[in-house]
Amino acid sequence: MTINIYIPRDAGALALGAEKVAAAAREEIEKRGLDAKIVRNGSRGMFWLEPMVEVETAEGRVAYGPVKPGDVAGLFDADLIEGGAHDLALGRPEEIPFLAKQTRLTFVRCGIIDPVSLEDYEAHGGLRGLRNALEKTPLGIVEEVTESGLRGRGGAGFPTGIKWKTVHDTDGPQKYIVCNADEGDSGTFSDRMIMEGDPFVLIEGMVIAGIATGATKGYVYLRSEYPNVHRILNEAIDAARAAGMLGKNVLGSNYAFDMEVRVGAGAYVCGEETALLDSLEGKRGQVRAKPPLPAHEGLFGKPTVINNVISLASVPIILDKGGAYYRDFGMGRSRGTIPIQITGNVKHGGLFEAAFGMTLGELVDDIGGGTATGRPVRAVQVGGPLGAYWPRDLFDTPFDYEAFAAKDGLIGHAGIVVFDDTVDLLKQARFAMEFCAVESCGKCTPCRIGSTRGVEVLDRLKQGIAPEEQIETVTDLCNTMKFGSLCALGGFTPYPVMSALTHFPEDFRPAPVREAAE
Repeated sequence: MTINIYIPRDAGALALGAEKVAAAAREEIEKRGLDAKIVRNGSRGMFWLEPMVEVETAEGRVAYGPVKPGDVAGLFDADLIEGGAHDLALGRPEEIPFLAKQTRLTFVRCGIIDPVSLEDYEAHGGLRGLRNALEKTPLGIVEEVTESGLRGRGGAGFPTGIKWKTVHDTDGPQKYIVCNADEGDSGTFSDRMIMEGDPFVLIEGMVIAGIATGATKGYVYLRSEYPNVHRILNEAIDAARAAGMLGKNVLGSNYAFDMEVRVGAGAYVCGEETALLDSLEGKRGQVRAKPPLPAHEGLFGKPTVINNVISLASVPIILDKGGAYYRDFGMGRSRGTIPIQITGNVKHGGLFEAAFGMTLGELVDDIGGGTATGRPVRAVQVGGPLGAYWPRDLFDTPFDYEAFAAKDGLIGHAGIVVFDDTVDLLKQARFAMEFCAVESCGKCTPCRIGSTRGVEVLDRLKQGIAPEEQIETVTDLCNTMKFGSLCALGGFTPYPVMSALTHFPEDFRPAPVREAAE
């Protein structure tokens, strides 16, 4: 029997040498005449253990990692294909504490299957949601998603069922499903991981969305920095089309749906849904005024569902297990699970899927293991470059949309970036203003001018020039940007600035005063 050896082709694993490990493994298989095959899977999301090699044995999979090319021959000498003992042996991957503590619904197959094998996808529970959807009415699908409590995982947290119902109820000769895969927030990679490790779950989610709303065409708007995703996703789309999962008669039904990938040009603002639509139409990516909402007049002026990758990838499990099953996970109005990305100065960085409700402290200290440097954690930023900085005093906050909003924070795309006690929060606040100035589409004055003035004010503060005056000015600027900007780029930039100023005021004191106090 041919033995499967799994070596990830996830971008994170590739960055750590997975391609060289795979080449060395192929060489050993050929040299030793072994009946073994290398499967290039996705990542399990434990990046401190990548490249992580797994072998299928009679007792289940056995993992080894992190594996370097120079370790490969020794692994085969230690009888890798039988799961032999070795210093790099990790045991069964599902028993590794980082994985064992997770609740994997959306990422249940990621790192397990061959990402471009539809047969493998179906063997591990894929397509059950789509088949169940085909037995329901479009409105019945919408009601199932509504019952699940699924909210937009891209940051806004808007109820997915309401968005779908609006498009379902809007008349139009053509409707579209647009997947926002412009994952540009710092410390985020869940979209990339699911598209590289289980692309069929996104395709299935988009097909279900199309059937539910009457849309027959879908687009994935992919960030240009993800060439590996581009290859894998297109390969999966071709396989889905060949198998009848896409096309004029989806799985032999009377529903039609097809899709394609479009690649952006690296503009952060195109992660905003209306700027994304402009870019998708071939225009310069600029934010549109609302109304009209995209659900009424979206892509090419037609009714359009715009959902994030993880939102759409969560739909198949909902249609498979039912809305009530999914809703049973989580807390308050935050239902289901969310893939949390733990990055920065952290010992165990990776993707951790869990039901809403774990505290920030549990995620950083227990799951992440504290800082990689061994120094104390001073702050974490949650929600990308426009997310708030959280001090340890607030680490008891549960991961929940409303709980975060109550403390002037954002979950955003659920990226957590950890900083130790050497971080300069004034410098971080300045970076937020500079980032906004660079990435602004320039359409509205509060964002375009406010961010530029913000950089200047914080530079004066750093120099110790009239500090109280500068703090008053930057506070006023943030208030104007928050309530006057056309979109979230300008509207959310105040979060990192004001949270840094509020929770770490000592970093905003001019150097001479700080030294005198010390």
